[in-house]
Amino acid sequence: MATNKPATGLLEQALQKRILVIDGAMGTMIQAENLVEADYRGERFADHGADVKGNNELLSLTRPDIIAKIHRLYLEAGADIIETNTFGSTAVAQGDYDLAGIAPEQNLTAAKIAREVADEITAKTPDRPRFVAGVLGPTPKTASISPDVNDPGARSINFDDLRADYADSTRALIAGGVDFIMIETIFDTLNAKAAIFAVREVFDELDEELPLMISVTFPDISGRVLSG
Repeated sequence: MATNKPATGLLEQALQKRILVIDGAMGTMIQAENLVEADYRGERFADHGADVKGNNELLSLTRPDIIAKIHRLYLEAGADIIETNTFGSTAVAQGDYDLAGIAPEQNLTAAKIAREVADEITAKTPDRPRFVAGVLGPTPKTASISPDVNDPGARSINFDDLRADYADSTRALIAGGVDFIMIETIFDTLNAKAAIFAVREVFDELDEELPLMISVTFPDISGRVLSG
């Protein structure tokens, strides 16, 4: 399998020399912009039938200037890695806003925005390259936890649906120029397994392999994720 050698090589070289700093939260930075429904809708989604305020990933399409600004602020503050604005850019997550079909476009556009800003800052300090993490978020549905306390066996999504959804997002992130894939804020290990499986499938499909990173969230000091 081929690898994205220039990007992978630079990333590995940088990691051997120093600790790389990743950016912070995107959501709180967006909140500080005090955006309203119209900002999220833009012209394209002005007549969309569902409320979209809070759909931060939609801003990559309607307010790319805001997303680029936030990326730039993190890089100027010292971050080496910026995460694409794609935490909720899966069909299942966008389905909450009746926008499931635009998830691949969100991933592609968000990756291009982050890539452009990272390259812009790198050009100013070529001895310190900046990198883009293509983010796959946890989704609002879990494959191993029942949404119904009266039915422990109930599931709101299955492995294969998650796998297909994550694969679509991964293809778009790679096409947008990310340096590596980051499966982010995992709280359900079966969701994470579906994401890993999908990413590996896409690598095989494209005959291209990028580094893979996983971040996990632990809700308390027990050291366990929500799925146990």
